[in-house]
Amino acid sequence: MTSPRQESWTATRGTPLRGEVAIPGDKSVSHRAVMLAALADGTSRIDGFLEGADTRATAAIFERMGVRIEAPSPSTRIVHGVGIDGLRAPSGVLDCGNAGTGMRLLSGLLAAQPFDSVLAGDASLSRRPMKRVIEPLSRMGARIDAEGGLPPLRIHGGRALRGIDFESPVASAQVKSAVLLAGLFARGETSVREPHPTRDYTERMLAAFGVDIDFAPGRARLRGGQRLRATDVAVPADFSSAAFFIVAATLVPGSELRLRAVGLNPRRTGLLAALRAMGADIVEENAATEGGEPVADLVVRHAPLRGIAVPAQLVPDMIDEFPALAVAAACADGTTVVSEAAELRVKESDRIAAMATGLRALGAAVEERPDGLVIAGGALRGGTIESHGDHRIAMAFAVAGQLAGREVAIADVANVATSFPGFDGLARQAGFGLRAR
Repeated sequence: MTSPRQESWTATRGTPLRGEVAIPGDKSVSHRAVMLAALADGTSRIDGFLEGADTRATAAIFERMGVRIEAPSPSTRIVHGVGIDGLRAPSGVLDCGNAGTGMRLLSGLLAAQPFDSVLAGDASLSRRPMKRVIEPLSRMGARIDAEGGLPPLRIHGGRALRGIDFESPVASAQVKSAVLLAGLFARGETSVREPHPTRDYTERMLAAFGVDIDFAPGRARLRGGQRLRATDVAVPADFSSAAFFIVAATLVPGSELRLRAVGLNPRRTGLLAALRAMGADIVEENAATEGGEPVADLVVRHAPLRGIAVPAQLVPDMIDEFPALAVAAACADGTTVVSEAAELRVKESDRIAAMATGLRALGAAVEERPDGLVIAGGALRGGTIESHGDHRIAMAFAVAGQLAGREVAIADVANVATSFPGFDGLARQAGFGLRAR
C-alpha cells in the first residue's frame, strides 16, 4: 500500500489572476477510459489522460492483469484491449493508491473474473466505506470480504453474476458505476435507479465503446454479455480541478482568467450554478463535444459574491467542488447554507469537519451540521491548516490564502498529485502566492 510523503505549502496574497490556464485531464474520465479500453476488442488511444497518481495506479493495475498500455507522450495512452474475457490473474495485491473511484469501479469488474484478487490503497482510502458497493454486488452473486466494510477488498473469483434491478439508497456515481460494470458480465439485465441523478460518465463512455445502454438522469439499464469496441477518447479538462481557479479568479480583485476546454458534464457543474446564484461572472465560450462530453472555455472575472442557501438539487452535482465553494462562501457578503451533503463525510476526509475546522482557524464563523455547513462571510486572517491528506482540502485553502490577511500554512499536501500534479506551479503562473515550506 502507498504511503505519501509529507509536504506543506505557504499561501499568501498574490496578484490578480490573468491569462489562460490549461487544466489537466478529467480524473473520472481518465479512470473509465483506461478500464473500458482494457476490456475492449482492439486498440484505443486516450488523449488528455490525467498524469496523476490515482489514474496511473488504475493503469498499472490493468497492466498487472495482462493489458499492454503504451505512453508515447505525456497525457497519451495507447491501450491494447484484451476483450471482455481476456484479463489475467494478477500476482499480489492490486494497489489503488488514493483512488476511491478506481477501487469501487474495479470491484464491479473484478467480481465477475475467474480469478481471485485483492484491492488495497493508502491510509486515506483504507478508511473509506466500501459496504455501499459490496452490498449490491453481493446481491448479484459476488463474494467480497472486507473487515468492517473497509479496504482491503478480497474478491473471490469464479462467481456467476446475475443482473439485478438496484434502487440505490445513496446518490453515488461510483456505486452506480460498479453495479453497471458488473452488469456487463452478468446474466440478464442490470438496472440502477438513484435517489438523485449523479454523474453519467460511465454511461456515456460505455455507449462510446459500443455498449447498448439505456440511460437518463437518475436511471440506467444494460444487458450482460456485450462486447466492447475499441475507440479513441479525448479527455476534457477536469472541472473539479478547474474549480479552484474559478473560485480564486472570482474572489481576487482585478482577475480575468480563461480556462481552456473544461468538461461541463451537466451532472458535474453544480458549482457553476451556485456561484452564479451568488453573483459570479463566469462566461462559457467555444462550446464543443469531446468523447461524448460537453466542453467549453470558461472566462472568469472578479465579482463580489453574496451568501445563499444552496439549492439541495445542486449538491449531488458539486460534491467534489464543496471545499472550493466553502472558501467562496467564507469570502461572500452574508451567510451561505449547505444542506443534504452528508456524503461529504465519507470522501478522502470528512470534508464537512475539515472545512469547518480550517475556516474557523482563519477566523470565519462556521456552524457545522450533520449534513452541511452554515458559513458567515467575512475577512479571513492567516493561520495553520491541516489538510488531512485530502487533495481538495489542500487546494481549497491555497485559494483561501489569496484572500487572507496573513499567510496560510497548509500541512500534508502530497496527495494533491493524485488529482492535480503540478497544481502549485500552475497556480503561481496564474498569480497565486504559493510556495513549498
